[in-house]
Amino acid sequence: MNPDKFNLIVTTLRGMESISASELVDILKRMGDPSPKVEQTRVSGVLTAKTSLNPVNLVERLKDITEKEPWFVRNIQRVIPVNEVVETNAERIADVASKLAQIIPEDHTFRITVEKRHTQLSSKEVIEAVAAKINRKVNLENPDWVVLIEILGGLTGVSVIKPDQIFSASKHS
Repeated sequence: MNPDKFNLIVTTLRGMESISASELVDILKRMGDPSPKVEQTRVSGVLTAKTSLNPVNLVERLKDITEKEPWFVRNIQRVIPVNEVVETNAERIADVASKLAQIIPEDHTFRITVEKRHTQLSSKEVIEAVAAKINRKVNLENPDWVVLIEILGGLTGVSVIKPDQIFSASKHS
């Protein structure tokens, strides 16, 4: 996996990666990306994708489509937009998260969510490094924004999104 290679993380059931990769390519093409790139990762049930479409807008459109056509997504479980990809290192992650978090208005709250796969890095270490660099009020229960850290082995996807900006098939079936 190359840091420039993805701006979406997609989850599926283990063993369904190949079918879900084909489904994702079809979805992205139908939504207007002429040549999406989808890769299976070393992590079971996790794909990465690079699309020319805006990842957050894509999630919103996917939600709208599945409201009308629940069968549109069959095998994909979640679609997570990724703003930036960095090497898995607490300081690098914190630097990027802090830069991305500048979009959070001063009077808004945030929560840091870490999803780790194939790493020895502790969630606590990542959360402390990121929290130290974001000067906004924390709200763990009902935040206005989520600083999402998706660790996939040596690479980490970092996103600053609103809590509803992840597509979850279970909410649309």
